[in-house]
Amino acid sequence: MIVRDPPSHFQLLFILKGSIVPKIAWRVLVLTILAAVVVLIDRRLVRLPHISVAAMGIFGIALSLFLGFRNNAAYDRWWEARRLWGMLLADGRSLGRETLVFLGQGQARTALVRGFVAFSYLHNQSLRGMARQAEAADWDAAATEHAGRANPADAALRAMAEVVRVETAEGRLSDMGQKALTERLASVTLSQCGCERLAATPLPFVYSLLVLRTSYIYCLLLPFALSDTAGAFAPLVEAAAAYVFFGLSAVTDELEHPFRLGANGMPLDALCRSVEISAAEAMGEVPPSPLSPVDGVLT
Repeated sequence: MIVRDPPSHFQLLFILKGSIVPKIAWRVLVLTILAAVVVLIDRRLVRLPHISVAAMGIFGIALSLFLGFRNNAAYDRWWEARRLWGMLLADGRSLGRETLVFLGQGQARTALVRGFVAFSYLHNQSLRGMARQAEAADWDAAATEHAGRANPADAALRAMAEVVRVETAEGRLSDMGQKALTERLASVTLSQCGCERLAATPLPFVYSLLVLRTSYIYCLLLPFALSDTAGAFAPLVEAAAAYVFFGLSAVTDELEHPFRLGANGMPLDALCRSVEISAAEAMGEVPPSPLSPVDGVLT
């Protein structure tokens, strides 16, 4: 995620960090050159067929609707991922308070609070596909065993549920406390499953295919409508259109996968560090420092 002081309007024109320009530059360049070639041939060599600007306008509106729908759907996925991880952080802090109320200071509370931090790192690992086992094991030695399970994060939650069961069976946890902690673990599970759903079910591929093909068709036909009306400026208009359509498509691709490691992805490592800080303070330990952005990017 990009984290930086708001740049000036002039600086915004040249910022590439977090921009989709590097991803689409070659397509914009090729289509601009194509537009220049079409105008040159039409003006100097042979008269080419022309397309009505009005017809291209209607085509462009339809393409904009497709892009807008897909972009809104992708942003909803990114926003939901942000909300779900916010709920996980809130559940972790609530767990620290509830264990203090119902269990007091002791080994069981420590196991639950530290187990939740291990869960957050194992959940991070499952979503991002990058090893976080070492960070999880720093908080809970059992994380090494959990990592060998089909769903390591769910294994960590089962271990926490076992602590609640044992404490209840031995009379150290009241029925009300058991209910509160069980409901807290259930809330964590809902957020976990929501994140897994986002990671496992991207937007239907047919939308991506339709938008990409339609964008290429529009940009390939556009020079034949601009040759008369735009003249020598046709390549610039073509470049602007290609930048808008392919740029929106590239932005959608990034937002569609909110857990990917990238400039516009969710800062899962920083969120896990926030869980660590909350857990350490709940147990009266010295908390680690928050993660800082590197070159304006918080991972």
